[in-house]
Amino acid sequence: MGNKPKQGIDRRLVTAGLASAATLAALSHASSKRPTESITTDETTMNNNHTKMPVVFLPHGGGPWPFADLGMSTTETNELLAYLRSIPTITKEKPKALLVISAHWEETTPTVMTAANPPMFYDYYGFPADTYKLNWPAPNHRGVAARVVELLNAAGFQPKQNEKRGFDHGTFVPMMVAFPDADIPTVQLSLKVGLDPKEHLAIGAALAPLRDEGVLILGSGMSYHNMRGFRDKSAHPIAETFDAWLRETTSLEATARDQRLANWTQAPAARLAHPREEHLLPLMVIAGAAGADRGKTAYNGSVWGIRLSAFHFGCVG
Repeated sequence: MGNKPKQGIDRRLVTAGLASAATLAALSHASSKRPTESITTDETTMNNNHTKMPVVFLPHGGGPWPFADLGMSTTETNELLAYLRSIPTITKEKPKALLVISAHWEETTPTVMTAANPPMFYDYYGFPADTYKLNWPAPNHRGVAARVVELLNAAGFQPKQNEKRGFDHGTFVPMMVAFPDADIPTVQLSLKVGLDPKEHLAIGAALAPLRDEGVLILGSGMSYHNMRGFRDKSAHPIAETFDAWLRETTSLEATARDQRLANWTQAPAARLAHPREEHLLPLMVIAGAAGADRGKTAYNGSVWGIRLSAFHFGCVG
């Protein structure tokens, strides 16, 4: 990560939560073996014989929350787990690959993870030892990675590739719940330093063709991310206010939606909800990739009493 801002989750910043050892054992066991399907190394073009995929912005929660005691209520834990487990049901066919844009990776130019078998990057601190043994062994998809580079180059972004970086917890934690078999090849893409919302909307628009090529694009962040607020009841109305604005905004037609997202700092309680916006910017990528599709609120729950939402675009039914 070099001299980029520290983005790991420190247990000292959150109280302690509710997932049981049984949950850890079950999910870890499901992800303990690397899929055996081979990924062709020379696949640089994509097959278009696919149903158009939706695009998803999801809350990844705090640190390794499904696998350690982090103070979430039983209801909060179960609702977020149920939502994440529902994600595979929103596509008409199994995705050819996943493309995840995580809040926990920033580079000076959009950067694509290209390791054939990405390791885990445990970018959180002070949690139980077992949470540093979690494994989600999804392979990369070199064809999709190459296609991401191609599309971003065509849009003028001069992307880079990183063969060493692994999946951070913005990817492996929610994906261990949503896709526990780790049998869908997965590519991770960074945010761009500067966190310009217009640039990230444009990145998403550049990636939109992947939706017709069997790729499920997921933005992993949080609709609220002020670490101090998670332990402060006075922050609850702030989260409610900003989340209501996001729910309204994502439901608008594309031009109005994107204009509001590009100027998100003008929203009520914006900077109180996001003192730094890295956890919001994956939504901009998703909205850009959504094109004319209007958003629907797919999850509206809470974590440590703070209102959070997930948004889906292009889902049928």
